[in-house]
Amino acid sequence: MLLATLILTLAFFAAPLPAQELERPTEWKVRFDRPAPDSAVYFVSMPPGWHITTGPACILFDPAQAAAGEFRLESKIYLFPGERREGFGIFIGGENLDKDNQSYLYFLIRKDGRFLIKHRAGSETHTIIPWTENSAIVKHPGGDERVENVLSIDAGAEEVDFLVNGAKVASLPRAQMNVDGIVGLRVNHGLNLHVAELTVRPKGGGR
Repeated sequence: MLLATLILTLAFFAAPLPAQELERPTEWKVRFDRPAPDSAVYFVSMPPGWHITTGPACILFDPAQAAAGEFRLESKIYLFPGERREGFGIFIGGENLDKDNQSYLYFLIRKDGRFLIKHRAGSETHTIIPWTENSAIVKHPGGDERVENVLSIDAGAEEVDFLVNGAKVASLPRAQMNVDGIVGLRVNHGLNLHVAELTVRPKGGGR
């Protein structure tokens, strides 16, 4: 799988990268849903962004990257070919991510054009919006193609909007959730992704 990942990714970016760049970003942390002695993820810096191939489901985050107030979290993600219909995306409101009482709100899509919004509190998860189809999501057609989707969460003063490729797919009252905290990525089982960017900026601000 590692060899296949490298072949697909280097083909995607056309020019080979120096071997020393293919290292895990030292400031980032990985937390598995159900850690086991053999839990592993292939996670390396590969400009622009990072390449991720998962075994078990996990979150990936830089503890120094947080957001509060009115902000937009946005990530451009490429999904590579694979058999699994698993979710991937972004999270906000991360707290105690290295402890038993972890908490975060996550927004995922999957290859069949559906999205999901859930909250994790400790070992429990709470579904806010179940898997729901939306035409804004670019589906994976199968074969050797890769597909690009841009996921965004706009945290406003009253509402939190969830967008895919610039189209709003859901909106929820901010008062019903905690959105301030660490931000990052969530990738479920057995997926092969390239995350080209993960940015936080003031809501309504430019790039």
